[in-house]
Amino acid sequence: MCPQPAAADTPAIRRVAVVGGGPAGLMAAEVLRAAGADVDVFEAKGSVGRKFLIAGKGGLNLTHSDSPAVFAGRYGARAEEVARWLATFDADALREWARGLGVETFVGSSGRVFPADLKAAPLLRGWVRRLRTQGVAFHVQHRWCGWDADGALRFETPDGARAINAHAAVLALGGGSWPQLGSDGAWQDVLRAAGVALAPLQPSNCGFDIAWSAHFSDRHAGAPLKPLVLHWLDLDGTPRALQGEAVVSAHGIEGSVVYAASATLRDLIARDGRATVHLDLTPDRDEARLLQELSRPRGKRSIGEHLRRTVGITGAKAGLLREVLGADAMHDAVVLAAAIKRLPLVLRSARPLEEAISSAGGVRLEAVDAALMLDARPGTFVAGEMLDWEAPTGGYLLTACFASGLLAAQGALHWLGMGAAEPAS
Repeated sequence: MCPQPAAADTPAIRRVAVVGGGPAGLMAAEVLRAAGADVDVFEAKGSVGRKFLIAGKGGLNLTHSDSPAVFAGRYGARAEEVARWLATFDADALREWARGLGVETFVGSSGRVFPADLKAAPLLRGWVRRLRTQGVAFHVQHRWCGWDADGALRFETPDGARAINAHAAVLALGGGSWPQLGSDGAWQDVLRAAGVALAPLQPSNCGFDIAWSAHFSDRHAGAPLKPLVLHWLDLDGTPRALQGEAVVSAHGIEGSVVYAASATLRDLIARDGRATVHLDLTPDRDEARLLQELSRPRGKRSIGEHLRRTVGITGAKAGLLREVLGADAMHDAVVLAAAIKRLPLVLRSARPLEEAISSAGGVRLEAVDAALMLDARPGTFVAGEMLDWEAPTGGYLLTACFASGLLAAQGALHWLGMGAAEPAS
C-alpha cells in the first residue's frame, strides 16, 4: 500500500483496489469510480455476486420497510454503529438506487421489499454492466493473500502470484458462511497477523441441532411447521415470542422464525450448554379450546386421526408431539393440550458456520475508525460481513452491506484527498 501523499503531491487520479465482488464491494467500487478514482475489483471466484444470486434464488429480499428506528434496532448489540452507516444509505436510498438500474421494487405483506420480478440476476447484470461502462475493471480468480514486503496487495491467480500496488484498498471479502460461494473467512489469518483485532466467526441466521430419534428424522426431515409461535428467553431472561414458520431438518430445526432468534439461541448455548424453546403449534386456538376439543370421545379412531379431526394437527406437527411426549402421554387430553400450546424443544448446538445464511464476528468495530479504516493498516478499509455485526434475514443484512460499502468508499476518498466529507464519529 502506498503511503498517503501530502495534499500538494496528490495526483489527479488515484488507484483503489476493491477486494471482493459482493454487494459491499460493488457499492464501494461504484462510489469510488463516480468520484474519479481508478477502480479495480478483485474476486476470488470466476464471477462476482455469487452469494447475492443464490440469496435471491427464491425471491430477492432487498431491504425492509420498517421505520428507521425499528430498522436500526434489528442489529442487536451493534445497532448504534450500524445506524450511523444507515444514515448515509438507508432502505429508501437502496430502493432509489435499484430504480436507477431500472429495477422497481414493492413492499410485500410482511414488510419485506423485493424487486418487481423477484429476481436477483437482472439487477446484478445491470449493475456490473454499468460499472464496466463507467470504467471499473474486474479481475476474477484473484484470491487475496495479504501484502508483500513493499505493501503491495498479493493475489493468487491461475497464472501465478500477482502483486498490485494501490493507493488505498477496500476489503469486502464476506464472512464465513457458504464458503463454496467465496465467503470462506480465509482472510482472518492475514488480518490477525497484521495486528487487526478479530471476533471469532460464528453462525448467524442458522438452524440448530436437536437429538431426534432416527424414526422421526427419517420420516419428517424437510417438513414445514406452520403456522407456529416460537417462544424463547433472552440472555437476561426476558420472554420473547414470534409467529412464523419453521422446518424440521434431519438434525433439528431451522426456518425463518428460528433464524430470527438464532443470535440469542446461539449465545444461550454458548453460555449454558443448551437452549430451550417452546412451540405453540396452534396460534389460532387457546389451551381451553384445545382441551375441550381433544376431550371429545374418539371411539375407534387412532390418536393421529383424532388430532386431525378435532384440532387440525397432522404430519410433522403430530409426529413432533409424539417425539417429545412419547406414545402414552398422547392419550392424556390435558397433557396433550398443554404441549400443543407450549411444546419444549432442547437445542444442543448451532449448525456449522458453512451452513448458516450469514455469520457473526469478524473485524471488531473497535479496530476501525468512523470511516471503517483499519487502525492497524492505514489506507485499508473494511466493509460488509467482514465486520463484526449481524442481523436477521428480512433485507437487513443486504442493506447494511450496501451502506458499509458506501461508507468505506467515502472514507477512502477522504483519506486520498479526493473531496469526500469525513464521516462523523
